[in-house]
Amino acid sequence: MKQNAQTPTGLDVYKIRQDFPIFSRKLKNGKPVAYLDSAATSQRPRQVVEAMEKYFFECNANIHRGVYQISEEATAAYESARQKVAKFINAQSSREIIFTRNATEAINLVAYTWGRQNISQGDLIVLTIMEHHSNIVPWQILAKEKGARIEYVDIDEKGYLRLDQYTNLLQQAPKLVSFTHVSNVLGTINPVKQMVKQAKEAGATVLVDAAQSAPHMAVDVQDIGCDFLAISGHKMLGPTGIGCLYGKRELLEQMPPFLGGGDMILKVTLNGASWNELPWKYEAGTPAIAEAIGLGAAIDYLNRIGMENIHAHEKMITEYALEALSEIDNLTIYGPPLSDRSGVISVTIPGVHPHDLATIVDRDGIALRAGHHCCMPLMDRLDIAATARISFYMYTIPEEIDRFVESLKKAKEIFEK
Repeated sequence: MKQNAQTPTGLDVYKIRQDFPIFSRKLKNGKPVAYLDSAATSQRPRQVVEAMEKYFFECNANIHRGVYQISEEATAAYESARQKVAKFINAQSSREIIFTRNATEAINLVAYTWGRQNISQGDLIVLTIMEHHSNIVPWQILAKEKGARIEYVDIDEKGYLRLDQYTNLLQQAPKLVSFTHVSNVLGTINPVKQMVKQAKEAGATVLVDAAQSAPHMAVDVQDIGCDFLAISGHKMLGPTGIGCLYGKRELLEQMPPFLGGGDMILKVTLNGASWNELPWKYEAGTPAIAEAIGLGAAIDYLNRIGMENIHAHEKMITEYALEALSEIDNLTIYGPPLSDRSGVISVTIPGVHPHDLATIVDRDGIALRAGHHCCMPLMDRLDIAATARISFYMYTIPEEIDRFVESLKKAKEIFEK
């Protein structure tokens, strides 16, 4: 294994991998794991686990209501994590950051609060064909309840959104526009700033699903100009069970609560209740304290490496993988050219089901994702049932791509016999 390979920015990936104990593990076949499934969930560095462990071992207490020392320490750590998220995405205030379980819950929060309050009979909701189910199903539920309609922006043959269709739909004055920053199947990096600007000029409220972008590139909500943005902690080195909704303060102030219970209230009587201030108005009950602290530690780690460095490394790895895969006969690679692609590559081979491919390469210690990737409408559009997907992060190394390509060749030989 090369021990000094660096990105053009000087990122030492092999040193970074030392922070991830899983890469020193040998699997049952005696091989180290080649983890190529970071779009599904990332690995976690020891620093994240240690931050959570510190909470559990040193200040394990509920937050906000306790006046004793360890509760105050826990509260400070939890709220510090919120401030880190706000700074990470350049929100104007940490009060615009709502902790949720994941990006899915963040989108549902908007659908059930802003949506129920603002979407009416006949209103138009604009989505895209490349959306994850979490950015389709909540709006379908809302549209059915309210009598609204949904239109989808198609893609072209290279995996780009049909922006001509998008422009035409905006002329119909949609009430809401919601789309992904980066496709988790095609890897397409959408022109988010341009799309938000167009939607706002058309009078729409705009939500951006940043689950696949925030872990891999700089995301600035003020520069993007969106009203809402959803991120998921477990895809950006953090633990599962924690995500965030960013919302413009004026909108969050107007929206009703999502869940009712403790901590989201100012006062409760037998006849009613009044709501807490932002952001706690949307965080009913005991939250995921340790997970929020872990997310804060993950953001510290990302900041220490630098999002520009991470993005540059993933571009290098993606280019390396695309070149290697282009030499394999009868392999279909989905998505746009490298210039507009994130570290996600989906492929199919005639006569080889992606699930069979995933099973075979697993024998060589290679972890990849096979299936519809929670994007069944996109699979229908591509006229396929599933793909095999490899996806990268700051810790992905060329040797893992080499191992995958060799295993892929062996799989082809098996099915071609």
